[in-house]
Amino acid sequence: MTRDSGLFTAADGAARCRWCQASAAYQHYHDHEWGFPVADDRRLFEKLCLEGFQAGLSWLTILNKREAFRAGFANFDAEYVARFKEADVVRLLADAGIVRHRGKIESTINNAKRVIELRREFGSLAAYAWRFEPAPGARPKRMTLTALKAMTTSAESVAMSKDLKKRGWSFVGPTTVYAFMQAMGLVNDHLEGCHVRARAAARPRPSSGD
Repeated sequence: MTRDSGLFTAADGAARCRWCQASAAYQHYHDHEWGFPVADDRRLFEKLCLEGFQAGLSWLTILNKREAFRAGFANFDAEYVARFKEADVVRLLADAGIVRHRGKIESTINNAKRVIELRREFGSLAAYAWRFEPAPGARPKRMTLTALKAMTTSAESVAMSKDLKKRGWSFVGPTTVYAFMQAMGLVNDHLEGCHVRARAAARPRPSSGD
């Protein structure tokens, strides 16, 4: 396995995207979550929030804190989080299990309120988000490491970021939104040769009307 491939061979003999090699938990996340299409509003909201918290950090850092985030933010139930008050902000700022950043905590509460608005308009956060799934022809024919490195954003992530900001969301820049799209399966960025790529591609994809 060459470094140019962007893959590594794990202890089980399977080829995986190299970014997940740091730990068994990271490999489990890669194998069972990252890149698989998601239509569940709670998971979509959670991921948008956690991508915002990740800015300047590694995703592994956030993944290791994910259970603490879930406990602190009511399992990312948007209806519940939207009712958080200043006392909840203070509580979360004292929680060593999460990333203690006032702006990002307040952003999560704000964005929970925006989720409720999106549901009124589109029926669900999923129906809104999947409107930005790129057409197959807009994607690279082969997902090589070179192709992946060239795509920290996309036309669709720029469009979604711009629309979310217009609707009052925060911490949703184009790079953050593209990472969200990668994780939630709106795009399949498992590299060619990764043993998960075909399995992720075979999962049913929600439509914007779901």
